[in-house]
Amino acid sequence: MILYNVTVSVEGSIEKEWLQWMREVHIPDVMATKLFIDHKIYKLMNEVDGGTTYAIQYFALEAEDINTYQREHAPRLQKEHADRYQNKALAFRTLLEQVI
Repeated sequence: MILYNVTVSVEGSIEKEWLQWMREVHIPDVMATKLFIDHKIYKLMNEVDGGTTYAIQYFALEAEDINTYQREHAPRLQKEHADRYQNKALAFRTLLEQVI
């Protein structure tokens, strides 16, 4: 199992709208690629610089699924997010492999 984790720091002024867009548009678009088998959204319990941080986790069975996603889908989907929220929702991405 491979975890593709997207951590996003969101300004308070857009948090509700951002979360709704993520749930209704962005995450369904990511899942529609059929490269992930599940997803979860976590909210960090400690505030950072007045904003809120979320971890959106997508689960894939194989590393090749992540490679395909990053090659064929991620540039467009990440651009949509960046264009929509600019500096009000900043993201970084990590890959984790399940070992146990």
